[in-house]
This record gives sequence, structure tokens and C-alpha cells, in this order.
Amino acid sequence: MEYLIGFIIAVFIALTGVGAGTITTPLLVLVLGVPAAMAVSVGLMFSAAVKLVLLPMQIWRKQVAWRTLAFMLAGGVPGVLAGSFLLQRFVDKGATHLVNGVLGVVLVATALWQIFFSFRPVEHRTDAPDRARLLPWLMLPVGAEVGFSSAGAGALGSAALLTLTPLAPAQVVGTDIAFGFLTSSLGSGAHWFTGGVNQVLLTHLIAGGLAGAMVGSILAGSVPKRPLRVALWVWLLVIGAIFLYHSAQPL
Repeated sequence: MEYLIGFIIAVFIALTGVGAGTITTPLLVLVLGVPAAMAVSVGLMFSAAVKLVLLPMQIWRKQVAWRTLAFMLAGGVPGVLAGSFLLQRFVDKGATHLVNGVLGVVLVATALWQIFFSFRPVEHRTDAPDRARLLPWLMLPVGAEVGFSSAGAGALGSAALLTLTPLAPAQVVGTDIAFGFLTSSLGSGAHWFTGGVNQVLLTHLIAGGLAGAMVGSILAGSVPKRPLRVALWVWLLVIGAIFLYHSAQPL
């Protein structure tokens, strides 16, 4: 089952561009019954592994805006460390229902955001003013969200880049992949030292993910992305509602 989940996630990443952490954590919790904290740790490492495959090509194509990336990391790095620390504190106190609640809020908010902008896309202007200096303040909560839930870096990072910078779409994708890889790697490293990682599960996911990435890359040119993305965000909206329902049970 772990191989199949890794395969499915990688196919959807290749077809839709949706971040690995957003899909991985809910599936691990709901399908395999993995504890939420461990699912976040594995999701971060799986996300880093997938983006490690994608990043060299983005660098080779010169699609990473290094100055903009530095602004993003100025807020994202302390954010992801704070989020990882906060998650561990919740786990140590046995507040798993609060972790599920936060995961539910993140999934619902991200899904609603993406559904809304799927029908009202942001008009990108290459002559727009460069407000990249605001990115550290926006990426601080995004980084905290990544460290706590493994989700949100791709969707929210892309939205911030499209809104605040004049980067071309290809540079938005490349810079966001670099940001996601670095924050996921840092967050997974923080979780690794707490001992909350199932190495066997992670290995199985990556093995399935490699096959899924190849299949998804082959299908990418023939599958319409927008309907698939909308369907995926609707599914994640339902999954987020399920997390919120379960988090309310102890109350």
C-alpha cells in the first residue's frame, strides 16, 4: 500500500504541480492510520526527495531567481523551525486532536484559496513593481505552516511570487520549487532528530514515487491540468473537513 500511495502522489504532482506535503500527510493519516506527527515528518522528507529530482533541471534552465529566493528563505527558515518545534511540543503533551485540527484548517484554507483562484486567475504582469522585500514577512507564517503540517509551501509560495514580483511564470515555478525543497529539507531534518520518522515507510513511498513520476511525466502532455487540479482541491477540501470533524471529537 505504501508503494501505491507514493505512486499516486507522484503522478498527481507531475500532472498538477501540487506539492507533495499537501497530499502525503492526509493520505498517510486517513489511509494507513499513521500518527499525524509522524505523517508530517514523512511528508516533509518525501516532499524534499521529490523536489530534489526536480530542482537541478530548474537550476540548469536558469529558472531560479536567487535574490527572490533569499528573501523567501529569510522568513521561511525561522518559520519552519518554529513550526517543527511547536508540533513536537503538541505531540509531547499528547494534544493530537489539536494537530489534526490545524491540519484540517490548513487543508480547508488552502483548498478554498486554490478553488477561488482557479476560477479567478491572477493577471500576471512582467512590468509590475518588485515588492520582494515583503516576502520574508509572508514566508514566516508559511514556513511555520510547513514545519507544523508539511503543507502549503507550493500553493502559497506561488501566489506570493505572482502577487509581489514581476517574475515570469517559469521563474515562479523554479523559485518556488527551490523554496519548497530547502524548507522541506530543513523541516525534515528538525523532525529527524526527534526520532519521529518511519524510515521503512519513507523508503516505500520514494520507491513508488519514482515510478509515479515517470508515468505522470508521460501523461502530462495529454491530460488537462485545470479540471484535475480543481477536482484535487475539492477532494482536499473534503479531507480537511474530515480532519476538523475528528479533531472536535474529544471536545
